[in-house]
Parts: sequence; C-alpha cells; structure tokens
Amino acid sequence: MSMLELFIIALGLSMDAFAVAICKGLSMKKMSWKNAVLTGIYFGGFQAGMPLIGYLLGTGFRSLITSIDHWIAFILLCLIGAGMIREALGKEDEQQNDSFDWKTMVPLAVATSIDALAVGVTFAFLDVDIVPAVSFIGVITFLFSTVGVKIGNVFGLKFKAKAEMAGGIILILMGFKILFEHLGIISF
Repeated sequence: MSMLELFIIALGLSMDAFAVAICKGLSMKKMSWKNAVLTGIYFGGFQAGMPLIGYLLGTGFRSLITSIDHWIAFILLCLIGAGMIREALGKEDEQQNDSFDWKTMVPLAVATSIDALAVGVTFAFLDVDIVPAVSFIGVITFLFSTVGVKIGNVFGLKFKAKAEMAGGIILILMGFKILFEHLGIISF
C-alpha cells in the first residue's frame, strides 16, 4: 500500500474523530488548547491502537481466506463508509458534554475508532507494514482532532456532517479501488 493510499485511509478514518472533536469544541465556553491536545491524544491513540488489534486478529486467519481477501476488504470499507454517511445524514441531536475526563473521553475514543479495528483486519489481508501504518493513522487523527476542537469552538456544527460524509465516501472509494485492483480492472 502506497503512502498516498495510507494517507487517504487515515484521512477517512479520522473524520469520525474530527466530527466528535468539533462537538467537543462546541461544548467549550472558552477555547482550551490543553483540552484540544488531550482530545487529539485520546482519539489519535485509540485510532492507532484499534487497527493494530485488528491486524493482529486478521493475521491469525489470513491464510484461510487469502483468495477472497479483496472482497472482505471491499465489504468492510464499504460498510464502514456507509455507516459514516448514514450518521452524517441523520438528524438526531447529540448531547453536548463539556467534560474532558477519561470517563467521557475513553468511550468517545473507542466509539470513533471501532471502524479502525475493521480496517486493521483488512491491513492483515493486504500485507501492510503495520507499525508505520498505525503511526500514520494516529498522527493524522491527532492533528485533525486537535484542530477539530478549535473549529468546533469557533464555527459550531457547520462542518460535522460534512466531515462524516467525506470520510464515508473516502472509505467506500478505497474499498472499490482495492477490489478493482485485485480483479485486474485497474492498476495503480
């Protein structure tokens, strides 16, 4: 997997965390860079850890399904992307919580990184060099989450749905790219 492809996947995965970070920024009465960086650490850390766990799980059964691994990667990325798009189009109100303690942040970090677990499984099938991959995903998510808090504090909910929509579309397109490459329809 090229650095560009990895960047695109990291970008797509970081959009959920970015959207939640925007909400965290919205809940703050006064901007705090300490809380913005803390948000980035939580979200970036979990976003890096989950694909590592998924990769370790995926390598355990990779040899059993290598003939259909491209289909699995395609289906997982499309399902994750579709879920993100569905969330972006949803009209439910999210509760704003201005707390940045671990009891608030850990569940948010886990919730925004579950899709990264599935992507980690696809990395096992695609034989990705996992340490640089998860590091890259963690750093990108850290940066987007930290900036997301500031954006949320300044602009509010304006960008939340657009970020989730963009992330979902990116992951679906990457799923199609992987499938088409393995089927020999396209090559990059």
